[in-house]
Amino acid sequence: MKIFALALRAAPLAFLIVFFFYPLAVILRVSFAPDGSLDFFSARDLLSDPYYARVLAFTFFQAALSTLLTLLAAFPAAYIFSHYRLPASNGLRALITIPFLMPTIVIAAAFNALLGPRGGFNELLMRAFQLSEPPIDLLDTIWIIFIAHVFYNFSIAFRIVSQFWSTLSPHYRDAARVLGASRARAFFHVTLPLLMPAIVAAALLIFIFDFTSFGVILLLGGARFATLEVEIYRQTVNLFNLPLAATLSLLQIICTSGLMLLYTRVNARVARPLALRPSNIARRKPQTAREKIFVFLTLALTLIFLSAPLVTLTSESFITRDGLSWQNYAALFENVRGSITFVPPIDAVRNSLAFAAIAVALALILGIGAAYSITERSGNASLRDTFYMLPLGTSAVTLGFGFLIALDRPPLALRATIYLVPIAHALVAFPFVVRALVPILRSIKPQLRDAARVLGASPARMWRAIDLPIIARALIVGGIFAFVISLGEFGATALIALPEFPTMPLAIYRLLGEPGI
Repeated sequence: MKIFALALRAAPLAFLIVFFFYPLAVILRVSFAPDGSLDFFSARDLLSDPYYARVLAFTFFQAALSTLLTLLAAFPAAYIFSHYRLPASNGLRALITIPFLMPTIVIAAAFNALLGPRGGFNELLMRAFQLSEPPIDLLDTIWIIFIAHVFYNFSIAFRIVSQFWSTLSPHYRDAARVLGASRARAFFHVTLPLLMPAIVAAALLIFIFDFTSFGVILLLGGARFATLEVEIYRQTVNLFNLPLAATLSLLQIICTSGLMLLYTRVNARVARPLALRPSNIARRKPQTAREKIFVFLTLALTLIFLSAPLVTLTSESFITRDGLSWQNYAALFENVRGSITFVPPIDAVRNSLAFAAIAVALALILGIGAAYSITERSGNASLRDTFYMLPLGTSAVTLGFGFLIALDRPPLALRATIYLVPIAHALVAFPFVVRALVPILRSIKPQLRDAARVLGASPARMWRAIDLPIIARALIVGGIFAFVISLGEFGATALIALPEFPTMPLAIYRLLGEPGI
């Protein structure tokens, strides 16, 4: 059992060394020593060409503005859920969370169906006003990128801010009101500063997701807009300029690592507010007519915004040239191009489910080992925690690119195999399993294990009788997160998946590029 436990703890370390640090080291080598000797040509090319400066500036600009718009959009809903008791509030929270669990490629397809030239919204306006041309054309503009980013990240801002706000003591605000401060002044000078740690933590996390956005910008932004993530993909797939792609990947790693470090420090402050109280005490029913109207309008607009793209996409799936039909679902079993690279869509579904099953198994095994390693009683537990979270600070496209150039020769000649996809998915997903398990493992009282040990229980029986029942729920949650992440992963998969074994996001991307199919 001791050997097994040791192997379980060593597995995530070995996995990260082989499939994370080694590819990143190869990226570093290709960036500065592509021919075996030190060469800064790619770096000079990157620094001297104003195009890449614009790409970097646009990456920061769209992430910053998308973050600001997301916070502004989510703030009213966060206020309502933190101050009022609402019927079916748990169900409403679940609905608000759904967009974040969706693949970005599906979100891009949904907004294409809603706001495209022949999308549902334009069709509605054309029929209502008897127009011959679509009145709104947001595709290939920055505005649809902002809208899609707000849609995707809304639940992050909503959950972090509302959860913190609902437990914040109102005594400071009430004291300011008693001293003569207006409602607005009490908010801006008392409540808002107390909320800032949660707001900044949410903003940094959203900024990281927008900074590494890939599917949304690739599909909705068009050729005019390119982030670092999209440019790495283009330099790799379209131009095959590996040294420059590696240099861009290195630049992105530096940026995202700095952002993750900043997020970790800010997030630690959220756990130390000035005063907290149970969230159920802080909430009350809307009483005045003004409050009821505000709550109703905010919830209505929020649900319409978050449901409209998904409802439109669902309805579009039944529309054919001959009217409403199940024909599109029957086409899931057809190879419309008759090519091995355009397999029947149902095969992509099977591939995604198979890859996800393998990724979940890997993520759970690695996550359990990493979580137990982090919760061991030793002085470097915090260092191990940071170490195992590193994949979260690296974009999926960068990871895929690292796999592409590093795992091409024995004994790691995996580039032309199907195994790289579930490995990449597990690498992206297992930190979420760790985050689900660590708080639960830390909550287990050592006395329980000590008592079982005194009564003669073996380590295996102790784990089955004590640890497993306690962590079972967290394992399920972590497994679900890993499964959803694997099903929707697009950035790394677009680089490493074999053409004859596409996943669902790749199949969607291919079909969106085939007009009339």
